[in-house]
Amino acid sequence: MKAATTRGIFANTSLITRSTQRPTVGVNDVLVEVHASSVNPKDWKLNTIISSLTPKLGALAKINIIGDDLAGVVVEKGAHVSDFAIGDEVYGMDMRLRTAACAEYAVISEKSIAHKPKNMSFAEAASVPLAALTALQAFYLGGVQQGSKVLVIGASGGVGTFAVQIGKAMGAHITGVCSGKNSELVAGLGAEKVIDYTRSDFLQETDDYDVVFDVTAYQSLSSCSSLMAEQGVFISTAGHGKALFNTYRPHFSQGTKTAKAIWVKSRNEDLDKLKTFIEGGLVKAVIDSAFTLDNIQQAYVQSQTGRSKGKVVILVKQ
Repeated sequence: MKAATTRGIFANTSLITRSTQRPTVGVNDVLVEVHASSVNPKDWKLNTIISSLTPKLGALAKINIIGDDLAGVVVEKGAHVSDFAIGDEVYGMDMRLRTAACAEYAVISEKSIAHKPKNMSFAEAASVPLAALTALQAFYLGGVQQGSKVLVIGASGGVGTFAVQIGKAMGAHITGVCSGKNSELVAGLGAEKVIDYTRSDFLQETDDYDVVFDVTAYQSLSSCSSLMAEQGVFISTAGHGKALFNTYRPHFSQGTKTAKAIWVKSRNEDLDKLKTFIEGGLVKAVIDSAFTLDNIQQAYVQSQTGRSKGKVVILVKQ
């Protein structure tokens, strides 16, 4: 099968496609013929580095395949798999450090997938798992409920576009922060208020938000404390070392205001919740661009600009 992997190390790392063997199915796994995958910042911040540095000697001789998100069709299943059948259309993600979704076939645990939303294409479904699960689980972590006031910083990106819609579907009042050129998009997704960070300082807001969700990982509890209600929760994706430090340093709480980091987990019950939102017309995919598997390097370059509206998708089967 064809699969995407890395060539070179550190700054010289690039993505290529190579031929390799199909993966072997475990008793609790399914083999998916992958139709589409997508790019997440985790892929180029972490996965490509791990792949490039992993020795390819002896027992580690097989290539390290890239990609977390997938959507496709089940073509084989393990002996203990009971919730999925051959021919089922599924979507999901695998959060192992050595990931393997950007390939013509991928093995994934039955606990990490769900049946694909009927009203989505494979490309749209592949854009959902990691980004939408991050938003959903962040809101669970923050206790978002009917009537909550939520500020989403970075509302026009992959996680942000899902966060705006999921928050609204949960009954929250959403304010989105993005650049002016993306304001119409974010408002159309359900934000009741949109702040153009290029024209005004959103840190001067006085709306007493119950939850501040910083998708960009550039802010902290300290910088956002004045925006928050007395029992407010600041949630960061902690996408780099400084953000992680800012979230977990000793003064991680200020009075009754707290800071938390979201560590997304692949859970099929949450994928089913997203499926319900999607099939109910409450959540949709926002696709910035799509690239073939052979052009995966260009897809990563697009994601690394930080200027994508929604998700960058990899088309594996055409």
